[in-house]
Amino acid sequence: MAIGQELSSIDFQSMIGGPLTAVIKAQAQSAQTSVDFIKSVGFNAADATTDPGKPTMVTFEYDKPIESRASDGTITVTATPFKLTVPILTMLPIPYIRVEEVTIDFNAKINSVVESKTASSSELNTSLAVKAGWGPVSAELKCSYSNKKSASTTDKTERTYSLIIHVRAVQDELPAGLEKLLGVLENSIKEVKV
Repeated sequence: MAIGQELSSIDFQSMIGGPLTAVIKAQAQSAQTSVDFIKSVGFNAADATTDPGKPTMVTFEYDKPIESRASDGTITVTATPFKLTVPILTMLPIPYIRVEEVTIDFNAKINSVVESKTASSSELNTSLAVKAGWGPVSAELKCSYSNKKSASTTDKTERTYSLIIHVRAVQDELPAGLEKLLGVLENSIKEVKV
């Protein structure tokens, strides 16, 4: 088989399309993972104790120094307890992975060796014998011919294929809608004096 025929028999559509399809499916799974993370971590689940669909809030208690000025001008600093309520989504990095680059390297090495051997040999054997005497003369001729021919052809093809796929994924910028959601959630941060 000729090398051109060898290469044309390779299913490049599957070899190149297969990895690209896998990358697209991985990108879709990554997006679904981000959605699942936001739903499960950022918002209350539907149960009896919480209001479903409301943001999951984390409350911190801390002391904050508050200055007060007396009528005589003296300044007093008092540790006053405060509560800070923060949506948990504003505190966590949201996984949002994007495939930035895919490189597919395909190498085909085809070695085709055709070896042909032909061997032939010919052999001619003759002999002549003449007898003479008082009687009639007799002659004897012996002749032999042999021909040998052998031919052998060896066709050897070695194929080596390698497929290398490089995928580079990066943490992508958040979509505009998610950034607006986080902005709204940041506005709901409350600091309350206990």
